[in-house]
Parts: sequence; C-alpha cells; structure tokens
Amino acid sequence: MSALAIPGFSDKVFLVTGASTGIGAAVARAFAAQGAIVAVHYNSSKDDAAKVSDDIRKNGGQVFLVHGDMSRQRDVADVVEQVGQRFGRIDGLINNAGSMLGRVPSVASEEEHDRAVLDLNAHSVVWASRAAHPWLRKNGGVIVNTTSIAARNGGGGGAVLYASAKGFVSTFTRGFAKEVIGDGIRVNAVSPGVILTPFHERYSTEQQMNAMVAGIPMGRAGTAEECVGAYLFLASDTLSGYITGQIIEVNGGQLMP
Repeated sequence: MSALAIPGFSDKVFLVTGASTGIGAAVARAFAAQGAIVAVHYNSSKDDAAKVSDDIRKNGGQVFLVHGDMSRQRDVADVVEQVGQRFGRIDGLINNAGSMLGRVPSVASEEEHDRAVLDLNAHSVVWASRAAHPWLRKNGGVIVNTTSIAARNGGGGGAVLYASAKGFVSTFTRGFAKEVIGDGIRVNAVSPGVILTPFHERYSTEQQMNAMVAGIPMGRAGTAEECVGAYLFLASDTLSGYITGQIIEVNGGQLMP
C-alpha cells in the first residue's frame, strides 16, 4: 500500500479500534502509509499494538496508542475523547473491535455471555459512533464499520450470537448513515468473509476452516491486507464522496448478494 497514493489522507486523524492484530492492524498501517495520523486502539494485546505502532513510526508515520475495553461504554467514550483531545480533531472512525468470545450454541449461552458478545460487537459501534459524532461533524468525517459475512449467512456453529451482533452492525450502518449525513458524515461498512487472522486461529478448527474454504470460489481464505483497499476506498472523499450507507463484501466470491 505504500506505493499507492490517495489524496486527502495527509494529516487527517483516524481512530482504528481493535487495531493490534488482524484486519485492524493492517488498516492502521495502510492509513498511516497514506499520511494519516492513526490512533491505534487496543485492549488486551498491548505488545501487538506496540508492534503496529513501532512499524508506523519506522516508516515515518504519526501514531498514538490508546487503550480501552470496547465492551464498556465508559471506556469507549474515554478512548474517543483521548484521541480528540490529543489532536484537536477526529476525521475518521474505523469501528473494527470485535470477537466471537468462543463458540457457544445459542441454546447453551447464558446471560453473561449474551451481553458480552453484544456489548463488544454491536453496542461498541453505537457508543463509539455517538462519542465521535461531535468531533466528526466539525469538518465532515467518515465512519467505516467492520461487519461480517456472518451477518448475512447466520454464522457457523456456535457463532449465532456473533452473527446476530454483526447483523446489528450492518443495519446500524445504514440507519446511522441517514441520521448523520446532514452533518457531513458518511457511514459505510466492510464485510469480510473468511480471513486468515488470529480470530480464526482462536475460534476455528482446521476442519472448520477447510469446510469454509470449500465454499469459496477463489478456493482460499483471504488475508487482512486484502481487506484494506475497501477501507481506504470508503474512507476517501476523493474515491467515495457520494457513497454512504453501503456495505462492501470482501469474501472471495463466497457470498454474492
């Protein structure tokens, strides 16, 4: 991505949640390569976040590490406020933090697990978008949410709650886009399919991965770096200035809505 030059990113401030590993880390590095100032958010993966931050600095980028538990509304508001106060502006919010939190069948899940999955994957997007709204409307800004192919296909075994939370994200993307377009804020989302990240290393067995890949026309899982272009496109006013309320599917042809 360092060879790609997209106008309009230079010195703009982007907060990327869940940026320590996987897609979030790839997005943070790519935005920094375009000249953006990137706030790298993390919760438990401090060392990984520090590595992302170091990589950005070594390549001449500007970065700010920020910690918080995105399943707690107070933490979410604090993360956004730290970034806004540090730079005096926020131009873009990438709502990427999320996790399945284990494969648990819906009938076996208990209230604590229900709430944890929904708070982290669904409510955090609402809380962060709400907290960032006053900053984004100052100069006009963008929000790009990370949803999932699971939002459309219901998810795999033990992932129904996660899939439902991502369905919420997809609907919120469309609805919030209508609410804030009058403030000059565009809201879109990227919907990754089966991507080789720590997510699947943690929650999917080799057998499950093989079964998922068997249904992908391209015949393989994607990489985090292959998702980055969709985020850059949706965050760029030059490339997508007349696009809002949309979801880009990045799944190797597994789903063609």
